[in-house]
Amino acid sequence: MKILKFGGSSVKSAERIQHVVSILEAYHKKGEKYAAVFSAFGGVTDEIINMATEAAKGNAQYLTHLELFKQRHITTIETLLKGSSLDKVRNALNGSFLEMGNLLQGVFLVKDLTTRTLDYLLSFGERNSAYIIAQTMVQQGLSANYLDARKVINTDNNFGSAKVNFEKTNNLIKKQFEDHDEIQIITGFIGSNDEELTTTLGRGGSDYTASIFASALNAQCIEIWTDVNGVMTADPRKVKKAFSIDRMTYAEAMEMSHFGAKVIYPPTIQPALIKEIPIIIKNTFTPDFPGTYISSEITPSNQPIKGITSIGNIHLLTLEGSGLVGKKGTAARLFSTLASNNVNIILITQGSSEYAINFAIDEKETPTALKAINEEFQLEISAGFIKEPKIEKDLCVVAAIGENMRYQPGISGRLFQAMGKNGINISAIAQGSSELNISTVIHKKDEGKAINAIHEAFFLSDTRVVHLFLVGVGLIGGTLIKQLENQASFLKENRSLEIRVVGLSNSRKMYFDENGIDLNDWTSILEEKGDTMSIDNYIQKMHLLNLRNSIFIDNTANKQIPLHYESILNSSISVSTPNKIATSSDFETYKKLKNLAKKRGVGFKYETNVGAGLPVLSTLRDLINSGDQIIKIEGVLSGSLSYIFNKFKPGISFSSIVEEAKELGFTEPDPREDLSGSDVRRKLLILSRESGLAMEAKDIEIKGILPQACIDASTVDLFFDALKNADHHFTQLIEKAESNGKALRFIAALEGTKAEISLQEVDESHPFYTLSGSDNMIVFTTERYKERPLVVRGPGAGAEVTAAGVFAEIISIATEFGG
Repeated sequence: MKILKFGGSSVKSAERIQHVVSILEAYHKKGEKYAAVFSAFGGVTDEIINMATEAAKGNAQYLTHLELFKQRHITTIETLLKGSSLDKVRNALNGSFLEMGNLLQGVFLVKDLTTRTLDYLLSFGERNSAYIIAQTMVQQGLSANYLDARKVINTDNNFGSAKVNFEKTNNLIKKQFEDHDEIQIITGFIGSNDEELTTTLGRGGSDYTASIFASALNAQCIEIWTDVNGVMTADPRKVKKAFSIDRMTYAEAMEMSHFGAKVIYPPTIQPALIKEIPIIIKNTFTPDFPGTYISSEITPSNQPIKGITSIGNIHLLTLEGSGLVGKKGTAARLFSTLASNNVNIILITQGSSEYAINFAIDEKETPTALKAINEEFQLEISAGFIKEPKIEKDLCVVAAIGENMRYQPGISGRLFQAMGKNGINISAIAQGSSELNISTVIHKKDEGKAINAIHEAFFLSDTRVVHLFLVGVGLIGGTLIKQLENQASFLKENRSLEIRVVGLSNSRKMYFDENGIDLNDWTSILEEKGDTMSIDNYIQKMHLLNLRNSIFIDNTANKQIPLHYESILNSSISVSTPNKIATSSDFETYKKLKNLAKKRGVGFKYETNVGAGLPVLSTLRDLINSGDQIIKIEGVLSGSLSYIFNKFKPGISFSSIVEEAKELGFTEPDPREDLSGSDVRRKLLILSRESGLAMEAKDIEIKGILPQACIDASTVDLFFDALKNADHHFTQLIEKAESNGKALRFIAALEGTKAEISLQEVDESHPFYTLSGSDNMIVFTTERYKERPLVVRGPGAGAEVTAAGVFAEIISIATEFGG
């Protein structure tokens, strides 16, 4: 014998009822022996409570709701039934509607609603539902019998949450099944007392009904049919990658339910648990799916936890003071007074010092709890031995649950690391000696992020989802998006890495999609669906989304965006940027951002600030971290100036080379920004800071190459006129270098604490002599690389290599997320 229970979502409409009947018919054809318990149609219980409440207020609007209630049931039977079956059920329903209407009218007239009356009103939901389904089964040729559970479930007089007399109930159930061979279609949720007055069994009452019948009949199992594929590893509304658990223990199921999973209600399964009757959670809408099998058996598994769940709207109360230390019975007084005031404690934690007791409760119960504590400890609080209770608001409890945790060390560390890497602060921690549950109290804004981070750490430990927020989708940003799109499959298959671009912006529009923006069509999505771009609003939205494993990518040269790096890093969001503004601003800002990233355990990456995609800064860090001593750093750090001086030969005017470089896009629209050496100074400044010097921009000397007339020119055109007038000067420089067998190079150099930028002649023994095109070259002379310096050479500019450098940083940060 199996006991099947179908909830309100399974019988919400005629179509769903017909589907349920087809499941029952399939069971019958397989020779399964079963009985089925039914809840009221989906939403009906709330409808009845609403009608009764309105009637008790003297609001005649209840009559409108009653008509809708009637019409819903009549429409359902007219869809399911026909002929004499339809007439029979319609007559029965009309009788129940009349009785229900009379009851509600009485409530309306006296303006009073007792729990006894409400119980009787609520019983119409289950009675109508089970009766309709039983008659539908009979019409389809199944031998079914409608069983009003009030005939067999005997309870006390505690209306609203009646206690069952199991001895009497078990005998009545057994006799009912001995006397009837038909399939019993049973009303859930209801029973009756010795005076045959209707009672209800409280929250989860229909599950309780199924458990009562299963226990009385020593059933093979209980199947609870609902609208999900069993118990999930997490709430699928909060964790998109949640999946169903195939097997779990009663203890795990009850812990999951206590902490928010709503598949079963723990007290209702006690009768089944005592007799160790397995419970199977099935999905009405995918009946072939095996669902979740719940029993007393602990299944060996490499997976230490079974699920992650949470309770929201929590307050954490703390009672502390010297009067608690070594004082016997204080905790007993605290919890006794809370219990006597019906305050439910969700979580308790106390340090070994006994100085403080922390406990979490539903926020609605805080006023009651405070009043009770202040009354109980009035003398101690007045004397200053115990402080006034402290309240932390806007919290939630997130719990990881699993019997296998006790067999595997390091589970707590893994959980706390997943939360810590995402900047989630834990206010309290509780874990029992059974190691079945690790509970944490955190800010409720971090609930979704925490559940996803823990879920990924334990269930998808080989797969990481990284969320990117991109600002700037021009040459570099657009190229990066293309690279991300092209490499997505490879990263997922070979690196178990899923990169989602969840925020995009250009100078005019911004767009967000936390599930990931379609990179095939990002330009039209941004233009058609994007909101007006404001960096303040963009950052605010990023903070509000509060996604785990987040990286902010600044692909701009904008001076305002780096002002937000501090708040971004403070929110435990990593930053990767080719924008040099932050790292080349004042030293205090540079140091603060570096320290903040370290403190928050996130990445602050700017490899592309010097040399675009070349491994310049990482090479410098590796040298220093491995104990090498930096003697000298020399670099041709500007792709545009490299191009200009590599092309500049006797017989070619300097101004024509600069014009050519501008036309090819190597220089800024105003080439003076390149020729002035200011951009090279920023790069050298970053190199000096990365080598350990607290240097400012003013400490770097630039020996300028432009005549004053070029600097003073009011427009770019006038600048080129002045530059042409200075061609003779530059021709003399290149001819002199050539005559000495040397080449001109614009070199940034750092030696000791001296940093300068100048145009120099280098001979063929110097690495810079062989430079060509727009390549950058950085030469590290160190204690280890003294005779033959370490050289890094390659393209130091361009969208492809810069985007590739940012991409590499994304991968690096993602690897750190993985622990």
